[in-house]
Parts: sequence; structure tokens; C-alpha cells
Amino acid sequence: MDNAFLPLPKLLELVLPDYYNHRMNRYEHALALYPYFGHSTTAMGIFPPTGLEYIVASMKDLVGKVTLLDLRYERSYQDLKTLSTFIRDNIDLLCISIQWHSCFKQVCDFISQLPHEVCTVAGGYKATQEVEYLFERCPNVDMIVRGEGEEIIKQIVTGVPYENIRGLSYRRNERIVHNEIHALPDITRISFPDRSLRQHDYRAVVYGARISNHTFDTLLTTRGCPFKCKFCTFSLNPLGQKRSYTERPVESVIEELKTVEASVVQLSDDNFFTNPKRSEELCDLIIENNIKKTFIVQARIDIAKYPRLLKKAERAGFKVFIIGIESPHDWILEQLQKGITQQQVRDAFAVLTQYDFYLHGYFIYGNIGETEEEMLCIPKFAKEIKLDSISFQKLRIEKFSPLKEVVEATPGYYYNSSHIGGSVYSERYGHVELKQIRNRIRSEFYDLGQIIHIIRKAIRIGLFSWRDLSVAFPNLPLLMYRLARRKRHKKK
Repeated sequence: MDNAFLPLPKLLELVLPDYYNHRMNRYEHALALYPYFGHSTTAMGIFPPTGLEYIVASMKDLVGKVTLLDLRYERSYQDLKTLSTFIRDNIDLLCISIQWHSCFKQVCDFISQLPHEVCTVAGGYKATQEVEYLFERCPNVDMIVRGEGEEIIKQIVTGVPYENIRGLSYRRNERIVHNEIHALPDITRISFPDRSLRQHDYRAVVYGARISNHTFDTLLTTRGCPFKCKFCTFSLNPLGQKRSYTERPVESVIEELKTVEASVVQLSDDNFFTNPKRSEELCDLIIENNIKKTFIVQARIDIAKYPRLLKKAERAGFKVFIIGIESPHDWILEQLQKGITQQQVRDAFAVLTQYDFYLHGYFIYGNIGETEEEMLCIPKFAKEIKLDSISFQKLRIEKFSPLKEVVEATPGYYYNSSHIGGSVYSERYGHVELKQIRNRIRSEFYDLGQIIHIIRKAIRIGLFSWRDLSVAFPNLPLLMYRLARRKRHKKK
């Protein structure tokens, strides 16, 4: 084709490549930084910073080069001086993901000491919630992306004037400007996370010991949730926007799955089985394409109504089901607008326990009006329905929680509105009392018998092997033997 007929941008690319690259790549080298290390929990260490990788995928073709640093694994860059030198010498755009309530203030302290002369953009769930605090605490942060940032970061790196970028907060003449909210992006048009910049695998590590050879990743097939549980803000973004339930095409999901190298994949949907017909189709395609993975999914008890889907999920490698139960009491389930009853929970688990799924249940304690005796029903009920493991947390009030007005209208109940989070407490059950109750729930559920059951089941369904455990915890067999002897001695 004659160059005379090429569009001007393409002609410039051919004739003046250096000029073209300078104009098209406003930034030469962007650093995507995940600033958590040292204080990270085990769960935070298992999975990659997929949200940040979505941002990288959106901007990688619009900047000269992108480097991704996950400080949980990059020991040399955990040193502030080393990291600052690298940024100062190489980087002209710094993008930081701030996701977690945990360690928020420590992360802000760390970020505030990074080079001030480099253009710095922060984003993520917690950054969106704490825009004003973050600007105040970190004078080197120039911009904050509020909400989902895939489209916003494209506009930043291509030079769209800040005042024209919806969803952006930024500094101008010693003041903070907050632009209008950005519309929620179309999930079907978002690029896959860019996994190519990872410099290591993500593995299960406890106290520095690797407990299996499995590697971990996450993948999103839908966004949003059609249910309206009163305690939940997961279906809202940090700005309070309700994301309607939207699905990616199943072909797109399979295409991405084929690029995932990890052996364990968490499907991060709020409820993977919201549309059972689609879920069954995905299971069929996973089987047909011979995709050999172990899948972790979040679900509601409704899944028990679909035995054919459960069988296919079992064949497709779905092994860990994380199920929100919240409470063993009908009056609390109604208060939380969970849409289920205790008997329905019992009926569902009578079905689910017939399959080779590892079943983990979520519970909430410290609900409005709940007594200590009612809170301590959690471990007993969890064992009755044969849950393999449980996690439980205090009732919390997020910024846009529908429960906020209920707590404020209930005499004797309060919530912590600090930057760390909004846990609910009362005059009868303060933070100390709730902590004691939490410890009792834990000890009454995770007794020796339950721990042995967890180990045996996890080994039986292939989550890890006995060899994995013996390597990670060489004294475990002896410890279990001694605990068993102690338990028998007490019974005598």
C-alpha cells in the first residue's frame, strides 16, 4: 500500500518512529506497585494483585514500559531507600494499589516517603474510600482513581486533561478537585489481567513454610450480585454504586483460563452459581477443553437445588465452596435480609455433603440484639451441618451499608468509624467481650477432632498431600499424637 494513503498517525509511525513514540507514549516507564509486605496475612499472600494487573493490561500499550512490583515477594525493594532510588532513576509514572483495611495507615506512611518528584496515582478499594485522608497523609500522591480504574487509567496516560476525566480526584493550585463519578465499565470489554509481568509464583505459605506445591491465581467471570443482603456492600463499588449483575461471555472465560498457569484458581465472582445454566455451560467447556485446575468458588445454598450441576462441577475440578451462612438463627437471617432460613441451610448441606467438596462457611457474630449464648451457637451449628471449616467476623458497617441507619437508631449500639473499619459493638458487648466470644467460637469449633478431619479431607480430595504437610510441619505427626494422648488422658 502506498504510504501517501496511510492515516497521519500511521505515517508518522513509519517515517518518524522516535517522534511518534514520544507523542503516543506520554510516559516512558510506569511502575505498578503493590505496597503490602511484612504485615500481610496468609490469605493476602496466596493470591496475586489481580486488580492491579487489570490496570496494567489497560495501559501497557499506551506507555513505553511497565514494571510490576509486588512487595510481598520483592525483598530487596521492601527497603525504602532501595525502592526510592529505583523509582527516582527509572520511573516517570507510579501507580499504587491500596486495597485493604488492614495496615492502611502503615501503607500510607510507606507511600508518603516515596519520591515526590515522580507523578503518582493511587487507586483501589481502600484508596477510593479514604480519598481525603490519603491526599492529606501522602502529599506526594498527585491523583486518586475512584472506583474501577480500567478506563480512567487509559485517559490519564494518554494525556486527557484531568478536569475531563470522570472518576478522578487530583491536586490543583493547593486544593483537591473531585470530578464526577465514572460510569461502571462494561465487563465484556475489559482486557484480561496482564499476568506476564509476574516475577514469581503465588503459593500457600504459613509462617514462612510452603504447605503445598499448588500455585494460586484468581479469575473473574461476572461482576455484581442480584441479591440484597443488608450487611453486604460487595456488590457496591467504594463510591456506593450498585453494580448490576453482568456476565462475561463463557468463551472469553475459557480463553483466559487457558492462559492461567496456576494449579488452583479462585473464581472471584460474588456468587459463581447466580445463573445455574451458565455455570453448567462453563463446567461443560472446562471438561471439554481438558482444563485441569482446582477451583475455589463463592456460592449460596441455592446451589444444592441443582444436582446435575453439582456433579458437573465435581468433574470439572470445583473442590472448595465458600458459602455465606451468616447465622444459625432465623430472626438474624431475617434482620440481615439473607433470604434463607435455618432449615433451608440444613437441607442444603444434607445435599452438599454428599459430594467431594471442601465446604467453608462464613458467619457473622455480634449482630444487633444477639446474645452471647446465641453467638456461641455458631460452632455447634457449623458442626451439625458438617462444615469442614468456618470463618467468622464481627458485624461491620461499611460506608454505604444499609445497616448503618439501623445501628444508629438502636439504643446502646455503636460502630467504629475510624480508617481501619466499622466494627459494631454495644454497651453490653464491647470490643473486649466480643474478642473473648470470638476466641470461644474458634476453640469450640477447631478442636482436635475437627483439625484431624480437615487434614484428612483436604488430603483425600487432593488439596494437598501428607508429604506436603510433613515437609511444611515436620513435627505435626508427633504433635497430633501428643494431643490425642492428652485428650484420652483427660477423659479418664
